[in-house]
Amino acid sequence: MPDTKRDIVSRLQKDILQWEGYRPPPDGTRDLMGLGPVEAAFPNGIFPLGAVHELVCGNTEQATASGGFITGLLSVLMQNGGVCVWIGLSGNLFPSALKAFGVEPDKVIFINLLKDKDVLWAMEESLKCAGLAAVIGELREIDFKQSRRLQLAVEQSRVTGFILRNHSNKIGSTACVARWKIKPLPSEQPDGLPGLGFPRWQVELLRVRNGQPGSWIIEWCDGKFIPMVEPAVKQQELMVG
Repeated sequence: MPDTKRDIVSRLQKDILQWEGYRPPPDGTRDLMGLGPVEAAFPNGIFPLGAVHELVCGNTEQATASGGFITGLLSVLMQNGGVCVWIGLSGNLFPSALKAFGVEPDKVIFINLLKDKDVLWAMEESLKCAGLAAVIGELREIDFKQSRRLQLAVEQSRVTGFILRNHSNKIGSTACVARWKIKPLPSEQPDGLPGLGFPRWQVELLRVRNGQPGSWIIEWCDGKFIPMVEPAVKQQELMVG
């Protein structure tokens, strides 16, 4: 019996999602990154690997928060002994701080450059290396054509890429699978003890290809992400602030 039109469309949709990085994970590992409701916002509830993610930062505080959030993701991507490349413009990254998120600095290749065009070239070449777990590139500006070249690279290698856009003056269209904004939030001291609490962020998905944008509060605790359940009024206040 010939396939119906609906069957053909359904099969094509599944193929497109796989090409874009939304490959079904093994049984029992759907919440791959431990982000809970954030991952549920992606098609099929799957965090897209082998794709390029864009994180936009309006100031130094957001850039620092985004770097910490990315490092938490790296702790999952590198848990099987992988190596990643971090290409920076600022030179402000403190390698030893990565240990707080379970990432050993000697497993990261740090490259510091001065111009966006050099970062783009180094990132594209790194994303072609199938042996890497991830590639992070700090940029100020990137256009659709440039982002498309990065996406084509990961479609062959299946490496996951992160573009960290610091102090960008223009946010246009890109080929990235998702656009994130990470904002730092005040930590809460556990059990009322004095001192600093665990890192906490407001995680926003501004744009998700074939997914659902949203905003969540995420904490890093005991070596993993913990989605926080906050009162609706408090979440609205945080988003307005």
